[in-house]
Amino acid sequence: MRTATLGELEVARIGLGAMGMSHGYSGAGSDDAESIRTIHRALELGVTLIDTAEVYGPYVNEELVGKALRGRRDQVVLATKFGLISHTGRGAGKPDSSPDSIRTAVEGSLKRLGTDRIDLYYQHRVDPNTPIEDTMGALAQLVREGKIRYIGLSEAWTDTIRRAHAVHPVTALQSEYSLWTRDQEQILPVLRELGIGLVAYSPLGRGFLTGSLRTAADVERLDDSDFRKNHPRFTGENFQRNLAIASHVQAVADEVGATSAQVALAWLLAQGGDIVPIPGTKRVSRVEENSAADAVTLTPEQVATLTALPVAEGGHHTEEQMRMIERH
Repeated sequence: MRTATLGELEVARIGLGAMGMSHGYSGAGSDDAESIRTIHRALELGVTLIDTAEVYGPYVNEELVGKALRGRRDQVVLATKFGLISHTGRGAGKPDSSPDSIRTAVEGSLKRLGTDRIDLYYQHRVDPNTPIEDTMGALAQLVREGKIRYIGLSEAWTDTIRRAHAVHPVTALQSEYSLWTRDQEQILPVLRELGIGLVAYSPLGRGFLTGSLRTAADVERLDDSDFRKNHPRFTGENFQRNLAIASHVQAVADEVGATSAQVALAWLLAQGGDIVPIPGTKRVSRVEENSAADAVTLTPEQVATLTALPVAEGGHHTEEQMRMIERH
């Protein structure tokens, strides 16, 4: 697989998001053996960036990834996140990126992942109650101690990114970016000015862009624990309107001789060598399909057609979750 650059960090240009193996989606946690096989197959296919977080589960996803990487740790760029769990007693649902909480979080993640260092350590969401300078200072100390190698932010906006980068280089911003979520195009110029890469989560629109959900009945059949059942883009009139986007992606896929998922990923890859999508899956067949997007080439006309598609109707998170995402 070809490579991409996140700051000074080189990775394969398609990564693997591990969240859905344990959290958030139908069947999560039901077949850890298949999830481990999926991680192993990803490595065989050249995937190097594996992404998890302490909040996924919580904790159990890091444990799963750690188990899968035993004897394979040096093959991967291992990324995890802190900050959505408070280790200083703030309570549930209150972001905590205070230095004391970070210190507890990193020790827990290292233990669960079975490693002595985290390659890319992200602040999961900006903490409005802790100055970003304090957070970055604590992270910079962890770099000096060798417990983390590179620092990332997630769903931060330009002012926070600049302030953070002034304390210590930020290697990557992880945010939702796909054909139907395009907010990050507003801050790509700032990222490129500062030499920060963009890691795109939910690059397949949580499965919507693959064409796997075509009717309201398809959504209804999802597990009750699947957060898409109440997601603004998967319900009501928004769902019906968003079907048109998936249909256009399928039309281009038919032209190319690829799958919709591969076309959606190929479009993201065409946006620059500093953008790395991390499609999530818990199945070997899907990681094989997604990784093959590296070989899909879109014509300039096809890229333009896809770029011209409207963004999705509905917020890309619930209202409560959106309140934790910087957009100004």
